Amino acid sequence: MERHLIANAVRGEVNKLQGFVENIRNKRTMAFLVLRDYSGRIQLTVEKEKYPEIAEQVDKLTVESVITVEGMVVENSFVKMGGVEMLPEKMHIESIAEPLPISKDAAIDSRLDYRWVDLRSDRNTLIFKAQTCMVGAMREFCLQKNFMEIHTPKLIGAASESGSDVFELKYFDRKAYLSQSPQFYKQMAMAAGFDRIFEVGPVFRAEKSFTNKHATEFTGFDIEMSYITSFREVMEMEAEILQYALQKVKDQYGEQIKEIFGLEVVVPTLPFPEMKLQDVYKELEERYGYTCPEEEKNDLTTEAEHLCAKLSMDKFGHEFLFVTDYGPEKRAFYHMRDERGMPLGYDLIWRGTEITTGAQREHRYEQLRAQADEKGLGEDVKFYMDFFRYGCPPHGGFGLGVDRLTMLLVGVPIKEVMFLFRGPNRLTP
Repeated sequence: MERHLIANAVRGEVNKLQGFVENIRNKRTMAFLVLRDYSGRIQLTVEKEKYPEIAEQVDKLTVESVITVEGMVVENSFVKMGGVEMLPEKMHIESIAEPLPISKDAAIDSRLDYRWVDLRSDRNTLIFKAQTCMVGAMREFCLQKNFMEIHTPKLIGAASESGSDVFELKYFDRKAYLSQSPQFYKQMAMAAGFDRIFEVGPVFRAEKSFTNKHATEFTGFDIEMSYITSFREVMEMEAEILQYALQKVKDQYGEQIKEIFGLEVVVPTLPFPEMKLQDVYKELEERYGYTCPEEEKNDLTTEAEHLCAKLSMDKFGHEFLFVTDYGPEKRAFYHMRDERGMPLGYDLIWRGTEITTGAQREHRYEQLRAQADEKGLGEDVKFYMDFFRYGCPPHGGFGLGVDRLTMLLVGVPIKEVMFLFRGPNRLTP
């Protein structure tokens, strides 16, 4: 007999269910078990006299043991869990659980030590169901817009973007690095004539950051697209992707997210509001009395980033805010610049946290080489510079952090939305 998920159990028929035993009430003549799989829960009602073999199995069970049961699924209005129960006719113990090493209210670092146990909750399961829905919708949108999905290498021979914040490792007889970003290879795809590509994959950052939004390994959703005339086309594409994805999440999991996390999944309207960096600082000072130190005004400070959540809602009634016109010293060398030397790029802020840096790229070899030299990169990016020597269309793109996006969706720290968190002090399990 094929397995049924609990949520799909057919009433009035014999079903085969498998899962974890969440609760046991073992009485003299009857036993009541709660069986859980990732789709839901069901009560198992065992008549001991009628099924003595099952009664013997029940006596051996512990909470969180794994079993397989077969039996009739029937309606019973006295049962609290949806008015449905199973009357098992067969039971097989797959695995007996030892006493659990952590409680549900343990500190997060203790729970991460036993993450496979910590994940056994409606709350945590919902996080990954919502994340799956969101990433699937983003991928679906891109495929509808004629993007190709590529998979770039994570072992690279030269440090990407800059020599800092990279993990170095031994690669046979030479050094290699873990990729900080698929950026260079995304642009190589543009030089190859792929026109539109996206990638979902791991990103590595050797940053000793201990905030609730940083990790040393995370999942990025990256896009690059050719034949653009402005970086605003990249912004528009990102806004459309996020609107599409959040609508899918709201439709499928919006009520559950509101019930468990107390947050509304807000589907953003188009277009997303946009402000220049200096205008942001001006408004933050006028509205909220926040003054940015002069030496930091070419970038968005962490406090200003947080205040952008309030600014965007107060000024535009919108959760998202594009911020443009960052100083060139704070932007990557491959960002195209206008006649003023201003990088043609943006950051996207959602709920007070930066989730994206995007830009139009410099595709002209001579200009790009000059900008790399200006940053003192030279030989470090020689392999990358070769991508532009044989013709390359104008292009741009962005990178989104999937984990950070999920964190903001449900309103919990990043450690709790990653399947297995990696940070400066955590490399296991």
